[in-house]
Amino acid sequence: MNAEAAILLIMATLIDNSKTPAHRHPEKRNRPDTPLQRKPEWIRVKAPVGKGYLETRKIVKEKGLFTVCEEAACPNMGECWDKKHATLMIMGDTCTRACAFCNVRTGRPAPLDIDEPENAAQAVVEMGLNHVVITSVDRDDLEDGGAEHFAKTVSAIRAAAPETSIEILTPDFLRKGKSSEIVIDARPDVFNHNLETVPRLYLSIRPGARYFHSLRLLQSVKERDPTQFTKSGLMVGLGETREEVMQVMDDMRSANVDFLTIGQYLQPTRKHAPVDRFVTPDEFKNYETLARAKGFLMVSSSPLTRSSHHAGEDFAQLQAARAAQENKTAGVL
Repeated sequence: MNAEAAILLIMATLIDNSKTPAHRHPEKRNRPDTPLQRKPEWIRVKAPVGKGYLETRKIVKEKGLFTVCEEAACPNMGECWDKKHATLMIMGDTCTRACAFCNVRTGRPAPLDIDEPENAAQAVVEMGLNHVVITSVDRDDLEDGGAEHFAKTVSAIRAAAPETSIEILTPDFLRKGKSSEIVIDARPDVFNHNLETVPRLYLSIRPGARYFHSLRLLQSVKERDPTQFTKSGLMVGLGETREEVMQVMDDMRSANVDFLTIGQYLQPTRKHAPVDRFVTPDEFKNYETLARAKGFLMVSSSPLTRSSHHAGEDFAQLQAARAAQENKTAGVL
């Protein structure tokens, strides 16, 4: 079997596992199968092999941690893990939402692991991370949506690895009062919350969420702590129009979002929302040009862009972009 054939086999296993819907997504079990489109030539990933990949996997398993890389079947996992970059997913592997695009398990979550913040911090130390991304499942079953657990994890990493920059990718804390303020006050370096898609598609793609609540969450981060970078992401290829994507860009800029990521939606299984179309690399470049013109400090827009892909390198560029902007403003004054 040649290298390309091996890659395609791995991708097919990740995306078309017939056991996945019933085991991980009981709410999707009775849905009709949707077609899987053949991927275009510009979507290619490296097979998850190599010493770095195996070492990362060993650390994650030994600490009893979950990663969104595995749970969401991220196409960049082989590349990132080989570099010892992994996005840690706290509060378990079971989500209380049932988004049509997501491969994370749905159901009733287990109680929080009180040792998880410390275990996450030790994993960061052992992997030698300069930049870490912490995300979570939605925990609508918890009174604060898991905000305190998020804050404890950030604090534990700060204590164990003070030189490591911390990026968080949070749920929306919908109907959880001011719980999000607990997370903001933990002072991560980057606060990321993905809008995921355009408002018109929320009911079918992200039914448990509310577009303007998510937008307001991002805005509240800047209002409470202007020093934190804010970040949000969009999937394309779900049936949105170019004009709708541009409107979301404007909405994000109105909320002072610094960093925008745009990537191609890839269908996890036949029970998930189908791909409407594969957006071309030229279209992604055009989106990047438009977003930069609208004032984002950083834009990552490509078929395989994901929220946490190259997060460490992107954070350095984000800092540099802010410094350049501040110097330019000072020069004008």
